[in-house]
Amino acid sequence: MWRSYHLLRRSFFSTSTNRALPWWDHVGPAPKDPITSVTEAFLADTFPTKINLGVGAYRDDEGKPVVLQCVREAETKIAGCDFLESISSAVSSKLVEESVKLVYGKDSEVVKEGRFAGVQALSGTGACRLFAEFQRRFYPESGIYLPDPTWSNHHNIWRDAQVPCSTFSYYHPDSKGLNFNALIDDVKNAPDGSFFLLHPCAHNPTGVDPTVEQWREISHQFKVKNHFPFFDMAYQGFASGDFDIDALSIRIFLEDGHLIGCAQSFAKNMGLYGHRVGCLSILCNDTKQAVAINSQLQKIARAMYSSPPVHGISLVSTVMSDPDTKELWVKEVKGMANRIRQMRTNLQESLKQLGSSLNWEHITNQVGMFCFSGLTPKEVERIVKEFHVYMTLDGRMSMAGVTTSNVKYLANAIHEVTKSSQKG
Repeated sequence: MWRSYHLLRRSFFSTSTNRALPWWDHVGPAPKDPITSVTEAFLADTFPTKINLGVGAYRDDEGKPVVLQCVREAETKIAGCDFLESISSAVSSKLVEESVKLVYGKDSEVVKEGRFAGVQALSGTGACRLFAEFQRRFYPESGIYLPDPTWSNHHNIWRDAQVPCSTFSYYHPDSKGLNFNALIDDVKNAPDGSFFLLHPCAHNPTGVDPTVEQWREISHQFKVKNHFPFFDMAYQGFASGDFDIDALSIRIFLEDGHLIGCAQSFAKNMGLYGHRVGCLSILCNDTKQAVAINSQLQKIARAMYSSPPVHGISLVSTVMSDPDTKELWVKEVKGMANRIRQMRTNLQESLKQLGSSLNWEHITNQVGMFCFSGLTPKEVERIVKEFHVYMTLDGRMSMAGVTTSNVKYLANAIHEVTKSSQKG
């Protein structure tokens, strides 16, 4: 019997050429991610003055990754801890508690009353993916409206969760600012009770944020249409240098009585990109609803990845819960935001000094880590080929890659590739 079984197995898994059956021959390569492919091309380039403006993580004025002092102090505080199963739940709960205070306000009623469901997630990407799956399970007929444009991975996340994606107007290519009237029209024309993804600050990829008055109008129209706002908070602190100011959009919606979903990431504002620390929170009508939703989120997470590593969340929760360490963090984030703003000013001034006749005000009008430069795909191809300056094809530049030493080189490169668009 066993001999017959092995002969049958051998004939099934072998061919006359001793080759396994073609299980995966129909699988082709996936399209390259537009952001990671920029970094791959940059790393392969041997040109000495190359510039990488594709990376979405903070760099210092020497172009190097930064380990914040507040994180170093948190490392010291948790050194020697036994990261046992018995403490992981408590650490995760602390992370959620501090995260919701940061985004909704420590004195907000929803936080004080515990009217929220929250789970630790694998950075902002994991928080978005958790919510997309939650949406699919409990609103299976719904889709989601994403801003046009948005971070490219948003489309992948909701598509893989089998949630249909539509877009709403956001960016105006002529003004290089917000297309507010079209945005409001799309909000009004969407079916009642639609899901919308919003960037509360430092919009990726454009760097264009609504004003406070515009956020109030958007919130009002959401209320009229009974839309659900889901915020992807990836850059709190990077727009203004102030955590509360950068959360003002969310708090406007909160004041207007919306139930809100929010994905938070600490990859950028705490320099912990490799630790994948994030939080997903959903506001609820009461604590009973919060308990139910929390259990469903935990069930989804359990099937996806069980639970994330505990070391990163220990660092983040320690920074946010210790008053002295948090004060240091606030100061360091403000310093990072100020450096990026200074690079925007330097780049704009350098372009003026070169005699460019184009309007570069959008460089300083936009906020956060990214600048939508206005370069066309052909101009981007030229700037890569001739000047070894790397960015995504849509002209998105990571201002974290701009430094005191390379800003004039970058300005000259932009000036050269845009000469044909300039007035004579």
